[in-house]
Amino acid sequence: MLMFSSLSNNLTKIFDKLKRKGLLNESDVSEAMREIRIALLEADVALPAVKEFIDKVKAKAVGSEIVKSISPAQMVIKIVNDELTEILGSDHQALNLAATPPVVIMLVGLQGSGKTTSAAKLALLLRKKHKKKVLLASLDVYRPAAQAQLEVLGKQIDITTLPIVANEMPEKISKRALEEAKTNGFDILILDTAGRLHTDPELMEELNKVKDLTSPVETILVVDSLTGQDAVNIGKEFNTKVGITGVILTRVDGDARGGATLSMRCVTKQPIKFIGIGEKLSDLEEFHPQRAASKILGMGDIVSLVEKAAEMVSEEEAKTLAKRVQKGQFDLNDMLAQFKNLKKMGGIGSMLSMIPGLGKLKNQIGSMAIDDKMFTKQEAIINSMSRAERSDPKIINASRKVRIANGSGTKVQDINRLLKQHLEMSNMVKKVGKMDHKQLAKLGKMMNV
Repeated sequence: MLMFSSLSNNLTKIFDKLKRKGLLNESDVSEAMREIRIALLEADVALPAVKEFIDKVKAKAVGSEIVKSISPAQMVIKIVNDELTEILGSDHQALNLAATPPVVIMLVGLQGSGKTTSAAKLALLLRKKHKKKVLLASLDVYRPAAQAQLEVLGKQIDITTLPIVANEMPEKISKRALEEAKTNGFDILILDTAGRLHTDPELMEELNKVKDLTSPVETILVVDSLTGQDAVNIGKEFNTKVGITGVILTRVDGDARGGATLSMRCVTKQPIKFIGIGEKLSDLEEFHPQRAASKILGMGDIVSLVEKAAEMVSEEEAKTLAKRVQKGQFDLNDMLAQFKNLKKMGGIGSMLSMIPGLGKLKNQIGSMAIDDKMFTKQEAIINSMSRAERSDPKIINASRKVRIANGSGTKVQDINRLLKQHLEMSNMVKKVGKMDHKQLAKLGKMMNV
């Protein structure tokens, strides 16, 4: 994920400098705090949030127990990690779905913030993860084709949308949507309201009327993270005038700074509940403050990595691969499947950022010849092979390599490189396959350390 990458790089440099110093005095800590302050401001974090963060960290970091500790730099990093988690919201705040159905969720925000797409993404997540029956309703009668857009998105993901009635105003649509949800046994009703400026009193009043009519359990502000400092001001105004219970930050995959994310909780006092990480309708993730703080400090996010792997790889596929590994089998079909799974999980760069201690490698990907373009090339090579060649790579002779290279738009050297990589992976699988249960258990424990 691109979010926080520039801040993470800057903080890593600051902490590396601290580690080289060994013992720290108060002057060293103060200098580090000054550099952290600059890094946060460069990341477009709101000034009140920066001030609150630095004051808290400095108060703890200049204590005698830090200066005299065996590893003072690590203690400072821990304090920064704890305060980052605190400013991001401590624990993950899930949606309140415990109310009597239909649970009403109202999405609000500026025009162009991604509300309609977020409504569809949220509906899909609630159906897949929570097995809920969801009804989508568009109250946007002002933007041309806005209601039709939600209808199209609903069809794409097989989620019911409220039928469109021409010239019907938001309050009447709200009543009809609530009645439809109650009559037809929907668990959740998501109201996609029209985008509006927080400075427009009439449109803000319309939101309050809809809120009074439908009594939403959750009123979620949808904000484009690329708006930076403005996002914080928007959040503050919507919270004051309408009252929000949480935030969805969109387009975080395009935001290297992450200022809006770090500021939003501090200013609105409301949790970030979800983040939009891409354009696909499945690209909506629950936001976990502790995991985000760990990623910012280059500590990885192994929990998210495991969760993402579980989502992308079916149980049946995992069992099939496990059985083949036990038999010491790993052909080019298996290799192709792993490439595809890796791409689904966000590619090698995304994975490296989640593995503790490997965050710095992200910046070296371009020169390491293991970037995502390489996987695309290798997929093309394997797809140009016959079934027999995929199942038994040993039969791939010189003439076959020329044919495969021509078919995949690559060179014979690329074929040789892939076959060598497969041989190494296959040999590793054979070694694992020969292990007994005790050895495998020991390996599992080592990997979980």
